[in-house]
Parts: sequence; structure tokens; C-alpha cells
Amino acid sequence: MHRRPLGRGRLLATISALIIVVGCIPPWFTVAGGATGLTALTVNAFTDKGIVVFVGALLVLALVSLPYAAGDKPVALDRTLSFAILTGVIVGAFVWRVVDLLGIDPTGLRPDLAPGLWLVAIGLLALVRATYEISRERRV
Repeated sequence: MHRRPLGRGRLLATISALIIVVGCIPPWFTVAGGATGLTALTVNAFTDKGIVVFVGALLVLALVSLPYAAGDKPVALDRTLSFAILTGVIVGAFVWRVVDLLGIDPTGLRPDLAPGLWLVAIGLLALVRATYEISRERRV
């Protein structure tokens, strides 16, 4: 029976995808209401382009588990290029969303006001490293 060993890169990709998924829940951006009676504005990953980050992290988890779900035969989709494309899409959507939020109010991105954003940033750095590790693995 063919079973690809999980390997260091795929383990790191799984952990980083889980960090990203958890980071999508807390606020990514917060602007307090003013004295004029405006309510505070709080945004997390489930608005606008942030949803791409969440779905992308779920796809990373699916990509890691794909060889185990496929059975005895190797899966052509489980290659470095797949991880690299998926990581690029996730990072691109994250950067695009951060630039949008910077245009609203840069002070709303402080770590105490936007813990989810910073948690996702840590997960993305780990995902980039995982993609590098996967590219260095020997093909079976």
C-alpha cells in the first residue's frame, strides 16, 4: 500500500494552516467609535478578501490529506507547485486586504486591536517556510 510519509514540510503546512484558520476568527481590524455616537467598526477574515485566506487555509489542509484519502496510488496534485500556487494566492489576498485596511485607518491594525491579523501573518510566514521545505523534499 502506498503511503507518503507526512514529512517535515507537510507537518509544518498543517500546523500553519490551522494557525491561519484560528486567526481568521478574531478581529483583523478595529476602529473605535467617536464622540459623535458612531459605533466601533470591527472586521475579521469573513468579510471581503479575507475569506480567500480562510478558504485557502482549508485547501492547504485538504492538499496535505489528499494522498492519504486517495489510497494506494500516488496523487499528481501533491507536488510543490500546488503548494506554491496556493501559498501565493493566500499571501496575495492577505496583502491586498491589509492594504485596503491601511487605507481606512492604519491605527486599527495594532496588535491589541487586530490580534487575528497578526496571528494569520505568523501562520503565513510558517506556510511560506513549509512550501520551501516541501520543495526540498525528495520525491517518492
